[in-house]
Amino acid sequence: MILSAAALKLIVKKNNNMNNLIIDAANEKIYLMLIKDKNIYSTTHTNSKTNYEKLIILINDFIKNYDLTINEISRLYVNRGPGSFAGIRNSLAVVKGLFVAKKIDYYCFSFDDFDNFQINKYENVPILCDKFKIKKNLINPIYIS
Repeated sequence: MILSAAALKLIVKKNNNMNNLIIDAANEKIYLMLIKDKNIYSTTHTNSKTNYEKLIILINDFIKNYDLTINEISRLYVNRGPGSFAGIRNSLAVVKGLFVAKKIDYYCFSFDDFDNFQINKYENVPILCDKFKIKKNLINPIYIS
């Protein structure tokens, strides 16, 4: 499925007033991306047991760098795999905890969900979740055995 650059820009404009946080701990690195207004910020951390245990601290420090608090996040997007069991489990637990405590809707995505879409980049995840009707607040992890 191909989405033109013009169509992608229209969808981005629609979502500009939201602060979206994308979390991916399923792969070799813990990857965080913040989409704040029209700006995109990202960071990575080593994928280690220590970082899994302090994932929420890494998230808070990251968004604090851009003058936001967790209360100002509109939506969370978390990679549900395929990937590391520990990474997926911990990131899903953090996102589910934020949902319960702060009522922030979340979307569990996999790049496999997007049917080999040609623009599979983290900054496009919110748009692709809308386009492919990824259900919010639904966890269905894909672990690699």
